[in-house]
Amino acid sequence: MDPQRRKVRVAIFSVLSNTTLVTMKLFVGLLIGSVSIISEAIHSGVDLLAAIIALFSVKTSSIPADSRHPFGHGKIENISGTIEALLIFIAAVWIIIEAMKKLMHPEPIETIGWGVGVMLISAAINMIVSTMLFKVGRETDSIALQADAWHLRTDVYTSIGVMVSLGLIWMSQWIFPGTDFFWLDPVAAMGVALLIIKAAYNLTVQSAKDLMDVNLPGDEIERIRRCILEHGSVVRGFHDLRTRKAGHFRFVEFHLKVDPHMSVMNSHGITKILKKKIKEQFPGTTVTIHVEPCDRNCVDKCIEGCLLPDDQRRPIGR
Repeated sequence: MDPQRRKVRVAIFSVLSNTTLVTMKLFVGLLIGSVSIISEAIHSGVDLLAAIIALFSVKTSSIPADSRHPFGHGKIENISGTIEALLIFIAAVWIIIEAMKKLMHPEPIETIGWGVGVMLISAAINMIVSTMLFKVGRETDSIALQADAWHLRTDVYTSIGVMVSLGLIWMSQWIFPGTDFFWLDPVAAMGVALLIIKAAYNLTVQSAKDLMDVNLPGDEIERIRRCILEHGSVVRGFHDLRTRKAGHFRFVEFHLKVDPHMSVMNSHGITKILKKKIKEQFPGTTVTIHVEPCDRNCVDKCIEGCLLPDDQRRPIGR
């Protein structure tokens, strides 16, 4: 299946599953009076909003470049991930405030079995959906889908935490009748909020870094360097290698040093081969190469990428 269609289909599936979970958790949380389950419903509500944003971003990010957006629309995925992270922070603060109110004024929880059951179902569904999102997100290099996957994987852990706390309250009613363990519910809710905040922080860092046009990861830059070095017989060196990423699109540019007597046609042929090799390593990459004549007078910025033997270099500018 076409990668774009796979991204859209799994994003739609995430929206549908989150809609179901929000409805289930909110109904059961209000039914039994559990703030931890209601907090989980809010968490899933944020996940639903994030899934909708992810769906919009994966549909929009692949729109081809146009006159207004000459570098394409890839950064929509990074903006999506950053917005999702901010929404998580807001939800976590609300959960902590409500949990503290409940901790100061504990209330009994009725029909705890319903709460345990809905948390078990939630954890199972989110584990399946997040695994799908991770798989497609990594295969298509979609930051929006991976952000959505982290949302749901965090929900798996928090659902298990709430389920355990409700289970302990349930068991305590049998083992220690008359003892109040209802404080475990708001404590679990605050634990959920702290996990959500950590996930939001990680997601913010991951999504926002590409908005600042940071370099590609070191291993990817090294693979690009190797593509250039393979042409050492006709290429005398390179410098000013710059890289960045927008969504799943990569941008690579550098200056290529060649024999000053090489024809324009031959130098153009070399750049075509280099671009092809880099794009084979990273599909969807935009590669810009500026060809320069090499007169063997090596300035500082040329030294690192110089492919000439040491005895043929004439270092200057030091």
